[in-house]
Amino acid sequence: MTKSAIYLVLTAATLAALSSPALSAGKVPATVGQCVETAIKEKFSRLEGAPDSGSGIQYANDVVGVSYEIVAPIEKARVGDKITLCLVSLPDNCPPGDDRGKVYSALDHRTKGKWELPDAEHMCGGA
Repeated sequence: MTKSAIYLVLTAATLAALSSPALSAGKVPATVGQCVETAIKEKFSRLEGAPDSGSGIQYANDVVGVSYEIVAPIEKARVGDKITLCLVSLPDNCPPGDDRGKVYSALDHRTKGKWELPDAEHMCGGA
């Protein structure tokens, strides 16, 4: 099989996966493995006024991601970039009303950059 044929097969498989019921537009993924299409609404540093304090991002569906580290692919991303956002994990044994600690992976369609971030600086039950 030629490289062109392999690329076409992979492209067709990718398009089929993206049109599956697990991918929906604009909603927040609720189950592990579910993905949605959204966009970058805002990029920020983890601590206001401290650009070297880590990366933060908010998506158009209001999911937030935060890291103590500077995440290079987020630095290259732009507000408005289309994103495929997937729920990777849910926290266990959380106190009632504390839903922090969900982890999301993101794929930037423009840059092809990928990252994985929790939705808060601390897991549920933490500081």
